[in-house]
Amino acid sequence: MRATTPTYDLTRGFWRENPVLVQLLGLCPALAVTNTVANSLAMGLATFFVLVGSSLLVSTLKNLIPHEVRISAYILIIATFVTVADLVLAAVVPDIHKALGAFIALIVVNCMILGRQEAFASKRPVGRALLDAIGTGAGFTVALLMMGGIREILGYGTFLGRPLLGASYEPWIVMILPPGGFFTLGFILLGFGWWESRRQQRSVVRDWPHGVGSTTRRTA
Repeated sequence: MRATTPTYDLTRGFWRENPVLVQLLGLCPALAVTNTVANSLAMGLATFFVLVGSSLLVSTLKNLIPHEVRISAYILIIATFVTVADLVLAAVVPDIHKALGAFIALIVVNCMILGRQEAFASKRPVGRALLDAIGTGAGFTVALLMMGGIREILGYGTFLGRPLLGASYEPWIVMILPPGGFFTLGFILLGFGWWESRRQQRSVVRDWPHGVGSTTRRTA
């Protein structure tokens, strides 16, 4: 295992290894339920809860779970937290729970969550596992909110159900339909790719005089 710092464990899932925007994991809920900000927030918080809770339990019990049945054990643990999240959403926000439908139950098979248990929580101390889960869960939630905000504003002209663009705005119906999720994710990835390309170009330009000087000196 590569040695990492606590700060790196906490921040990598939020940006450099964002599960949706970089690793392209958990795309089923990201594309399906992000037609409004409220739905995106509920799904993000439910996934965050499941990821943190399962990482805590897997890391705590890692020495007691037989290697041969570890995947089954992880899925059972994840399913337990998903059931808790499902019941809480049904009790607290029944309308949003109804809108999310079967996608809450599908958190059990979210490859992002199972992947973090297998790759990290089962091999690290509890504290580091929690930092990794918090960072990854926060990154997933932020990605969903970005998509939900764009789709709700363009598709309904509202933000969290409140009018934003005025009565004269003609909603883009396609943005609240399934293709809108693909369009939104594609444009976000395009924007991030452009920004990263510009950042690398600026870094090359900034380091270029020093690189040339070093090469000249070595040649001389």
